[in-house]
Amino acid sequence: MPQLNDTNIDLIQHEDRSLFASLKIRDYLFLWIGMTTSAFAMNMQIVAQGWLVYEMSGSALDLAWVSLAQTVPNIIFSLTGGVIADRFPKKPIIGFSPMINGAASLTMAIIIIFGDVTFWDFVWVAFVNGTVMALSIPSRTALIPEVVGERLMFNAIAYNMTAWNLARILGPALAGFTIAIIADGDTTSSFGVGLVFFILSFLYFVSGVTVLFIHHTGKPVNMARGSALKDVSEGIRYLFNAPVVGGLMLLTGISFMFGSTINALLPAFNTDVLSGGPDDLGLLMTGMGVGAILGSLTAAKTSSLRHKGYWLLSIGASWGLALTGLAFTWNFFQAMFAISVIGFMSTFAMSMNRSVVQLQVARYMRGRIMSFDMMAHGLMPLGLIPIGYIAQTTSIEAGLATSGSLLFVCMVILGFMMPKIRTIDTGFLKN
Repeated sequence: MPQLNDTNIDLIQHEDRSLFASLKIRDYLFLWIGMTTSAFAMNMQIVAQGWLVYEMSGSALDLAWVSLAQTVPNIIFSLTGGVIADRFPKKPIIGFSPMINGAASLTMAIIIIFGDVTFWDFVWVAFVNGTVMALSIPSRTALIPEVVGERLMFNAIAYNMTAWNLARILGPALAGFTIAIIADGDTTSSFGVGLVFFILSFLYFVSGVTVLFIHHTGKPVNMARGSALKDVSEGIRYLFNAPVVGGLMLLTGISFMFGSTINALLPAFNTDVLSGGPDDLGLLMTGMGVGAILGSLTAAKTSSLRHKGYWLLSIGASWGLALTGLAFTWNFFQAMFAISVIGFMSTFAMSMNRSVVQLQVARYMRGRIMSFDMMAHGLMPLGLIPIGYIAQTTSIEAGLATSGSLLFVCMVILGFMMPKIRTIDTGFLKN
């Protein structure tokens, strides 16, 4: 298949407004395939490690600590990843990263099946995977507008989210049913979890191979730079001098701090509240994925949607209400519906947020700003640890209800405090 040059891409931007417009660009297609396989691996890992950690300890707080091990690197290494993205070609970075993830997961699979796995094994592999993500995702995300152009940003970012959400639909179910079938009712069996880690390591390796088919190198705009520290300080000044971008980063941070606690607490909610097994946990995460993919496909068609600022605030508040509603469900099907709504709201909001940020930022600064986006993900432990403590000492339902209520209240407050966010229209700079 011939490579699309800048002229071809420009024609697609202005002539093709179909739902699959960005996927018709060859380089983005391979970038998307790599993202999809990595996302499958990550979502399968969430189910596998969550199930075995909770079976080993019975502690919701231990689930929070494992999640913390994966998210802390976002705070520590994200700025470094942003500087790397703006200084070096992006293609090698996004190619080698899943190979490292694959090696770590393969090692974990061997330990689980042939060794004596401990809680700390899950902590170190989560830390390694989190570090690699922090160093590579700014490059992967910053490459998207270079490949598809600005006019297809909402479509392409939405499909990036779709890759994750396809994995949410099929990955958890595959992991959950694999564990359930292999264990055959023996909840103390770890062989199924080890097998899942073998599968996800293979998926990481496939993700690395797909990068070889991408022609665009992601060469930085300005090769001659000063120190890395100067790059970081320049990025921080840029963020504080751009109220729209800074406000959107704050919105993202709050959302992940209180809205994403469900990801860590879901295994405990499934076991303690719904009395479900690993297959039920997989179905619940699949339900979240179904809602999320509907949210991402909806976001793919929002390029011309007006008043995006109000949409971002209202969807974020609705996300909080849905999370609170989940805490008051005791029926599996009610929980499936509530978690699907959470998936829709969260993905729609995050896809739109990230697209607007990319459109507002100068190309030479995209890697560093995307690193701040990764750091916003790292704020999740600031909410997860106290929420996990409430879940541990009071109840899982109390933890989820507190988390959802705080997200709703924060969105209402931020709506009043950030007029620049409210004035965002279509998201393009000319608006």
